[in-house]
Amino acid sequence: MTLAVRVRGFAAWAPGLEDAAAWRGWSAAPGPLGREGVPDARFLPAMLRRRCTPLTRIMLRAAFDVCPEPLRAEVRTVFASRHGSINESIELIEAVARRQPISPAKFSHTVHNAQAALYSIATGNRRASSSLAAQEDTLASGWIEALAHLEREPARPLLLVQGDVPLAPTFAPLVDEPVASYAVAWLLAADGDGEPLELALEPAAPGVTRPRRAWPEAAELLRWWLADEPSLELPGPRQCAVFRRGEA
Repeated sequence: MTLAVRVRGFAAWAPGLEDAAAWRGWSAAPGPLGREGVPDARFLPAMLRRRCTPLTRIMLRAAFDVCPEPLRAEVRTVFASRHGSINESIELIEAVARRQPISPAKFSHTVHNAQAALYSIATGNRRASSSLAAQEDTLASGWIEALAHLEREPARPLLLVQGDVPLAPTFAPLVDEPVASYAVAWLLAADGDGEPLELALEPAAPGVTRPRRAWPEAAELLRWWLADEPSLELPGPRQCAVFRRGEA
């Protein structure tokens, strides 16, 4: 199955990599992304900034950077994160274990759709939105979800944001993945303006393991896009996502 889309723009944030020029430099000589740091998020009202976890600040920074202001309230959105704001839930989990009451306000900041909710509040966006996590297949699943939105409403652009932050020591030993604070955002459309991109989904090949990189797959996809290479294969345990540059 091959799906086609138009890329109208991208934005990304990681410590020390805060604009397109910095990411183009990184793509020429990629390496591990920074682990610590968050954007100032001055683009958000103070009340909303106080409600943001580090991941929320990072993902909303990338979202606002890629999406022009006239579109922010009109796009459909997909927010994809393997872990979400799970670090902030540790205190809540410990309170439950001790049979103590938990804070509804803190809980609302740690649910997996918190980034989508705060984006909606900040921009007045009432369009359809999805928030998802799919373990090591989160990147491919986010793109599939984005393309499904475009199929449902092809006349409306789609904002896809993917990101994570390092897991707290409580959870970090449970997964083997690059440790980084980052978000990558794409503004996509079914047709019209933008660079063509195709996504093909192929069955996972027996015995093929995921390449070990020092940076997350979302950053690898951005590196490939900026490097102007013809194709990129991202094998997973269930499927292989193959990204190709389409014909203009």
